[in-house]
Amino acid sequence: MCLVVLFSDFGINTNPKILCPENLFQADHELQTPAEDRFLALSARRRRTTTVPQLVADHFQASGRRISATTVRNRLHNAGLYARRPVVCVPLNGRQRRNRLCWAREHVSWTQQQWASVLFTDESRFTMESDSGRLLIWREQRTRYHQSNTVERHSYRGGGILVWAGISLGGHTDLHVFHGGTVTGLRYRDEILDPYVRPYAAAIGNDCILMDDNARPHRAGIVEEYLEDHGLERMEWPARSPDLNPIEHLWDYLGREVAALNPPPRSLHELKQGLLCVWSSLPIPVSDNLINRMGNQCRQCIQVRGGHIPY
Repeated sequence: MCLVVLFSDFGINTNPKILCPENLFQADHELQTPAEDRFLALSARRRRTTTVPQLVADHFQASGRRISATTVRNRLHNAGLYARRPVVCVPLNGRQRRNRLCWAREHVSWTQQQWASVLFTDESRFTMESDSGRLLIWREQRTRYHQSNTVERHSYRGGGILVWAGISLGGHTDLHVFHGGTVTGLRYRDEILDPYVRPYAAAIGNDCILMDDNARPHRAGIVEEYLEDHGLERMEWPARSPDLNPIEHLWDYLGREVAALNPPPRSLHELKQGLLCVWSSLPIPVSDNLINRMGNQCRQCIQVRGGHIPY
């Protein structure tokens, strides 16, 4: 179908112009000037989360001319900007960035044998509902982890099932499910350190190093006493650094595998059973590959001066 537009109806003496679907974009594009293209790109870069309708409105307010959403998208694509989901990271202040940088420099030259002595541990929460991921940002290709393209969010959201596990080169602990209540230093000692960490560390050998983050239960006095009494060495860990912990990648792997179960979990009980089942069959090479990349993770952290890195 074609549309016949009589411009004389608008006081312009010209011949009728035929606008067909195949050249509608061309006509729209002809309304754009380089200055308007730069305006759209600059608006998207300054406000990464702005939407196409907002950009259409901004353009009209600035120029008095209307353009279509399709034109906005195409002009932004020509400028190298695409709508993508932002990377969600925990907030980092200047001191935390410096500590991360220091830690990366201290460990960037570690050998595989040194990493083999580390038991990497972490907790993670799984829920029946995933993050909607509806927020989009405008960014250039290969800039996913630039600071302007990340969204900082505290990791704890509540609800669901809280689990703990540890990995090392050549093996992993069982998956522990916390049942109800808040995890305290006492629970961490009695439910994690004593039944899991101590025997696993003994299997690794006298040079075993426990890696756990700076969560309050992990740093409780009762935990410090337990580690000292049993000769368990702990790795100094920079605060707010889940991206440096290889087990973080496994939580994502675990979530995908559980979601792919047929049928998928429909209750918290089924979710728990699915998590335990998938973790028990975790291929060792999957976790080993993550630990073997620690040197590269340190190099990336150094490159961004302690900022966020891919994980």
